[in-house]
Amino acid sequence: MLDPVRVRTCAGLSGRVVEIGFGSGRNVPFYPAEVTSVSAVEPADNGWRMAARRVAASPIPVERAGLDGQSLPFEDDSFDSALSTWTLCTIPDVMAALAEVRRVLVPGGVFHFVEHGLAPDASVRKWQHRCNPLQRTLFGGCNLNRDIGALIDEAGFEMRTLDRFYEKPTPKTLGALSLGVAVSH
Repeated sequence: MLDPVRVRTCAGLSGRVVEIGFGSGRNVPFYPAEVTSVSAVEPADNGWRMAARRVAASPIPVERAGLDGQSLPFEDDSFDSALSTWTLCTIPDVMAALAEVRRVLVPGGVFHFVEHGLAPDASVRKWQHRCNPLQRTLFGGCNLNRDIGALIDEAGFEMRTLDRFYEKPTPKTLGALSLGVAVSH
């Protein structure tokens, strides 16, 4: 169901890529041929185990290279591209993570993302704010009501593209997505 969204998000990635929140490696089949390597940041050992088959089948080298998006173990200006899919909702200090992504991207490097977050419609936002405490408790700190575009702007990226839409058939409170590309300076 989400494969077309992953295809859109990964389109245009190139060179050395850092993927924040690698999870079970669901993006691996969608890396473009222009990607030369992927450094996968993933705190969950279970997610990494679930990714093993996808990583083994990838023609692009993928290495587990970090556990925490808030503190990346890489030199400044190390990556051409960064990728985050459904990750920024859960990182406790999302601004620290975005600052780290900016730090490790080369000047002009691109940050590709798709995240669920604050809906464009006021009536949906009202329910997101009401449901967020329960969502965070039940789903490991996941937030429904983060304004992804605003956070990325605030972190000092220049937004190149941003598409906000509802992923069907997901309920709007959970399925308000922001898909885009931002540039590091």
